[in-house]
Amino acid sequence: MKFKDKLELVPNMPGSYQMLDENGTIIYVGKAKNLKKRVSSYFNREHTGKTAKLVENIKDFTYIVATSEVEAFLIEINLIKKYNPKYNIMLRDDKSYPYIEYISKPYPKLKISRYLSIKKKDNKMLFGPYPNAYAARRIVNLINRLYPLKKCDNKKELCLYYHIGECLGYCSKKLDEQKVLDMEKEILSFLRGNDKILKDKIMEKINTYSENLNFEMAQDLKNELEYIDVIMEKQRIDLSDLVNRDVFGFYYKDGYLSVNVFYLRNGKLVGSKSDIFVCNDEEDSYEYYIANFYQKHEVPKEIFVSSNIDKDLLSSVVNSKFITPEKGTKKGILSMAEMNAKINFDNKFKLLEREDERTSGSNETLRKILKLPKLTRIDLFDNSNLFGTFAVSAMVVYINGRPQKNEYRKYKVLVEKNDDYHTMQEVIYRRYQRALMENKDSIPDLILVDGGLIQIHATKEVLNDLNLNIAVAGLKKDNKHNTNSLIDLNENEIELDITSNVFHYLTRMQDEVHRFAINYHKNIRSKGQIASILDDVPGIGQARKKELIKKYKNIKKISEAPIEELSNIIPYNTAKNLKDYLIQILKEKDNENN
Repeated sequence: MKFKDKLELVPNMPGSYQMLDENGTIIYVGKAKNLKKRVSSYFNREHTGKTAKLVENIKDFTYIVATSEVEAFLIEINLIKKYNPKYNIMLRDDKSYPYIEYISKPYPKLKISRYLSIKKKDNKMLFGPYPNAYAARRIVNLINRLYPLKKCDNKKELCLYYHIGECLGYCSKKLDEQKVLDMEKEILSFLRGNDKILKDKIMEKINTYSENLNFEMAQDLKNELEYIDVIMEKQRIDLSDLVNRDVFGFYYKDGYLSVNVFYLRNGKLVGSKSDIFVCNDEEDSYEYYIANFYQKHEVPKEIFVSSNIDKDLLSSVVNSKFITPEKGTKKGILSMAEMNAKINFDNKFKLLEREDERTSGSNETLRKILKLPKLTRIDLFDNSNLFGTFAVSAMVVYINGRPQKNEYRKYKVLVEKNDDYHTMQEVIYRRYQRALMENKDSIPDLILVDGGLIQIHATKEVLNDLNLNIAVAGLKKDNKHNTNSLIDLNENEIELDITSNVFHYLTRMQDEVHRFAINYHKNIRSKGQIASILDDVPGIGQARKKELIKKYKNIKKISEAPIEELSNIIPYNTAKNLKDYLIQILKEKDNENN
C-alpha cells in the first residue's frame, strides 16, 4: 500500500506510532494526541537536520491506538525500552549517584548507598543524591567522628570505637534511648540543611582538643569546619523550606536536546547533571526524558519544568507534583537551569560540529571532489611484506566518515614473490568475489588503494572481470613518503591542501589501514620466526609447534617459561633442550646488538 493510501486510514485518535526501515526494524517510536496529524506531518512537509535523516530511512509505519494520551505515553515508553530505536533519545548511562542513608534500626548508622531505582514504599531515609561522591564520603566520615554511631559489624564484644568514645557500645550495653534520639535528631537536621548544629558541634570538639593541648586534632577539625563553609557557600540558591526538588532545564536546537537537571535537597542546590542527545521530535522528547529519568532516580516531592511540558501527563506517570514557577526565586531557579542547558549545548555542539566536519563533512567534500553520486562506504587496502616474505594485505572500512572496525579484514597473501600488482589483484578478487557470493550489501561506493597507478590498474582489472562498477581512487606519496595527492577516477592527480579537513580525513584513513596491515604483518612474521626456530629442535613436530606458538606467542616468552610448564606440551628432555637452545639464541642476538 502506498504511503498516501495508508495515511488516509490512520484514525484521528491518540496512540503510539512506530517508524520502520527497509528491513522492518523499528527506528523511531513516538506518541500523539492525534495519530493522523502527527504521522502525516512526517510526509507532507520538508524537514531538516536529524528529522530529515529519519524520514529518509522510513520505509513503513505502524501504530497502536490508545484510549488516552496517558495510555499512549505509557505504550511509547514500553516500546522504546523494548526496541531501543536508533532515532529515539535514550538514557544509556546506568551510573547512579551516591546517597547518604541513615539507618535507625536496630542501631543508628550512616552509610553511602547507590540505587538505580528507588520507591517510596522502601521507606529508606536517603539524603542526596550527591554528584560529588567524595563530598558524600567526607560528610559521613565527619558525622561518624562527631557522633557515637554504630561503626562496625561486631555484635557481641565492645570494640575499639567504644573505648575511644566514638560508639555507645550497641553490642553489649544497655542504651540511653533518649540520648540516641537526641543524636539522631541533630544528624537528620544537618542532613536536611541545618549546618549550624554540626558547626557548633565541631567548635565544641575543637575547644576540647585545644584545652587538652591536642592541637593536631583541633587543626584537623578546623579544616573540616572550613570544608563545610565551602560547601554552604556554593549553595547560591536557598529556598529555606526543606523540600526536595528536581529542576529540569531544556534547550532544543537543530535536532539536539540539551538537558540540565538541578538537584535541590532540603531547599538547597546540591548538584546538577547535564546531557545532550540527538532527537528528531522536540515535543515528545521532554516528557520521555523525564519519565525515563525517574526509572533510575529517586522521585522528589516537587519537580520544576517549563510551561511547554505536559505536567498533567507526567504527574500521571511519575508520582510527584510537576510545577511551572511563575515568579520569584523559584522562577529564577528554573531560568538558571535553562540557561545552563543552553550553555552546555553551545559548548558541546561546537565540538560536535567539528567532529562532524572532520568525518561526515570531509566525506561529503571527498564525494564532490571525485564527483560521485553518493559516498557512504569506503574500502581501503594496504599491502605489507618484508623483502617479499610474510606478505599480507589489510582492508579497513569507513561508513559516513567513521571507521567500522567490525568490517575490517586481513589477508595472508598467496603470491610468493614481491609483486604489488598481483598482490593487489589477489586481494581484490578474494574480497569482492566473496562479497558477490555472500553479501552484496558490503559492496562499497569507493575503493581507495594506498599507492599509485599500478595498484589502481590492478584493482580495476579484477573489478572488470567480476562485472563490478565500483569507483577506484588512489593515495600517492611524495619522495618523503608523505601523502600529497589524490588520484581521481579518471587517473588525474589532484594536489591536496595539507591544511584542509579532507586531507586530514584521507591521512587518518591511510594511517589506519597502514597500522592494521603492519600489526597483522608483525603477528605473522613473529609466528613465522618462532616456527622456523622450533623446526631446528628435535622432538617438536607440527602439532607441538602449533601449541607452543598459540600459548607463548614469541621466543622470549618460551625462553622464560619453566621447563615443568613446557613439559605439559612437549616431553621433559625436549623442553630442556629447547630452553638451552633458545637461551643460546637470545645471547647471540644480544651480542650482535652490542
